[in-house]
Amino acid sequence: MSLYDVFNISSSAMAAQSTRLNTTASNLANANVDASSPEEAYKARQPVFQTVLEANGGRGVKVVGITESQAQPAPKHDPGNPLADENGYVYSSNVNPVEEMVNMLSASRTYQTNVQVMDTTKQLAMRTLQLGQSQ
Repeated sequence: MSLYDVFNISSSAMAAQSTRLNTTASNLANANVDASSPEEAYKARQPVFQTVLEANGGRGVKVVGITESQAQPAPKHDPGNPLADENGYVYSSNVNPVEEMVNMLSASRTYQTNVQVMDTTKQLAMRTLQLGQSQ
């Protein structure tokens, strides 16, 4: 594996974590949204990652899809809400804000780590080039 492969691996990880951050932001934005039925309630989404190990040397990670949580939305008795059903219930999203904050921190740190890996790799490549210069 060459130093340039590290750039490809880190950039694929950064793209994957960017998707994770966007998904988390969407979940948090919809955490307090009510709906008139369980089917219409917002369902938390999570990206699915897959390792890339190709025969030609390609390595990294890719996003293969986005899954929706199967947890049931919580019913709330709120007969004054315009979205309430005939029994006076509205249905909240199944987003857990605490879990989403942990996801956001983890994705942010992983993204930051891959930026540092790329920076270190760049510095190593620059030092390697400097070895060939006359002193």
